[in-house]
Amino acid sequence: MNVSVVGTGYVGLVIGAGFAESGNNVVCADVDAAKIGGLQRNEIPIYEPGLESLVVRNQAEGRLVFTTDVGAAVAASDVVFIAVGTPPDEDGSADLTHVLDVAATIGRSMNRPKIVVTKSTVPIGTAERVRAAIASHTTVPFHVASNPEFLKEGAAVQDFMKPDRVVLGVDSPEAEAALRELYEPFVRSGNPLLFMDIPSAEMTKYAANAMLAARITLMNQFANLSERVGADIDHVRRGIGSDERIGQAFLFPGPGYGGSCFPKDVRALVMTGREQGYALEVLEAVARVNENQKRVAVEKLRRALGALAGKTVAIWGLAFKAQTDDMREAASLVVIEALLMEGARVRVHDPKALSEARRRFGDRVGYVEHQYDALEGADALVVLTEWQEYRVLDYDRARTALKQPVIVDARNLYDPARMRQHGFTYESIGRP
Repeated sequence: MNVSVVGTGYVGLVIGAGFAESGNNVVCADVDAAKIGGLQRNEIPIYEPGLESLVVRNQAEGRLVFTTDVGAAVAASDVVFIAVGTPPDEDGSADLTHVLDVAATIGRSMNRPKIVVTKSTVPIGTAERVRAAIASHTTVPFHVASNPEFLKEGAAVQDFMKPDRVVLGVDSPEAEAALRELYEPFVRSGNPLLFMDIPSAEMTKYAANAMLAARITLMNQFANLSERVGADIDHVRRGIGSDERIGQAFLFPGPGYGGSCFPKDVRALVMTGREQGYALEVLEAVARVNENQKRVAVEKLRRALGALAGKTVAIWGLAFKAQTDDMREAASLVVIEALLMEGARVRVHDPKALSEARRRFGDRVGYVEHQYDALEGADALVVLTEWQEYRVLDYDRARTALKQPVIVDARNLYDPARMRQHGFTYESIGRP
């Protein structure tokens, strides 16, 4: 099948390479000429495990092409995926400018009937706005569909190639047949293709992210309360996770959720509720509590060090989660800004996100290529991302490098009893 994907961010690049891997002819289009030039040279603009090999292989075999000519990409395809960004507007709603601009380009480039699929995360009702935008520029018949993405950064390739389900909102038998053919190679093990009406598909994406965000936030509140009552959140987590109605996933406490999805989607769903005259009070609280959680590490530092002015703080982990270089809405942004505001010096390490950190902070913080170099002469270490290489601590090296043996572990990577045995003042989330 001839497929075009407009947008080469996390979602567009992964699905484009994935569809090419299953034998389709795919054109990925983007107006960013520098990004497209790099992709044509097999330079991947994001860190995502397994993605580079997919792009290199399929580009070499001619199934994957990159271009800045969006109109030509649309004209050459049977199915067009819209995968451009929907950044939050000032009021928290999703900004659909890019999506609707692409829809207009599709309309102007419509040379035969096509299926147009919104892959971007968009508010309920967006498919109809896309339909209207296309129709205003063409009389050629077309179908629209909604195919929300459920890709986890750091595992996006695996999630696309072996999805636990594929959600597809369609408006016609023709759209259903084409999308079934396109996705069947990825669900041969029996995981479902869930066809439904378009508004339900759009709602499913927001509902899933909101449920997970609420779960993380509630677990963080349980952890904060556990500290106050003398409970251990690790025991609590195992106790409730063993309940088959609850399960083990998304129960680890931490410094608050971040990334490109949960924060934006929770706010957008809250705005949708307001537009409909219905207050989503639980989600409003989720967003507020999550922002507060990002400041917990700073509060723990104050408790351990007193005034932070003049202190040097080392930070391990800048990305919002491991296995990505994405710092959007990361706890590190809040923590670093708070430390700088209080007059502290900050030295940072991350296996993949240092370039992004330099772009955001410039010379306001210090950067190190080796994690233990961040500790030299520092008054404390704060761990914010659960990278694998942080999980085993060299106790002697860390204690020798630090001016004061203070560690605030916002990911609960280390054992509190062992940390005390090695002479550290140790703070974690929800544990004695």
